[in-house]
Amino acid sequence: MSAYDTQALEELRHWQHEMQRGPGLWNRATSGVQRKINSYIPEKVHASITAVIKQMTQAVLGGSNFTASPPLTEGGLEDREARVRATIDRYRKTAAVEGGITGAGGFLLGLADFPLLLSIKLKLLFEIAALYGFSGDDYRERLYLLYIFQLAFSSDEHRADVYWKMQRWHEQSSELPNSLDGFDWRKFQQQYRDYIDLAKLAQLLPIVGAPVGVIVNNRLLKKLGLTAMNAYRMRWFERPALSNGSSVREQATPSHTPSGT
Repeated sequence: MSAYDTQALEELRHWQHEMQRGPGLWNRATSGVQRKINSYIPEKVHASITAVIKQMTQAVLGGSNFTASPPLTEGGLEDREARVRATIDRYRKTAAVEGGITGAGGFLLGLADFPLLLSIKLKLLFEIAALYGFSGDDYRERLYLLYIFQLAFSSDEHRADVYWKMQRWHEQSSELPNSLDGFDWRKFQQQYRDYIDLAKLAQLLPIVGAPVGVIVNNRLLKKLGLTAMNAYRMRWFERPALSNGSSVREQATPSHTPSGT
């Protein structure tokens, strides 16, 4: 491996450790509060929100697939990740501008930030996937994007379970749902909503809404971009690359047991 690949592998190892870290005291406390709040919300409301998020996300996934760049077929990891970082920076600026505009527009315009930001995030994931050489034409790759999304915006406990499912992705095909309809949209929307609620509520306030929107959206896109980079590094180092037939990732990935087992 090149010096860059070695450094990237070390960063991946550190990230993998973080993905498997157990819930901290603050995370357990906030998760408990969110679960309590969710228990007071009528089931019909949960079902309606889930349906809206599902339709919105699937629409963005389909549209982004048509507008995304074709998969990059040549180049090493260093060249690809230079392009990935440039793409993340571009989308961070776009999200920051969008957050500032909607934050300055008051409560009603602030509500529009949710679908707009979701669209920006998913489009970024499609672009990153293409730069690592993966096409969104395959629904399994779209599922991988949704798992990346959950890694970035979920509680510590759920994040560890999602990470466990993403290991050895090429061996998981028999366990994946047959279509996006089989994806757990209820869990997806609850985790995402609970994660960003506190950060985004201040964006609805007058005066402070605009600067909060700029800062929060910028940080959310940065977190998503770095999560996606390491998620695709797992796929990159998973390729057979060693003389004994094993992969680099097999020697790098620490063991993990999903929570609740």
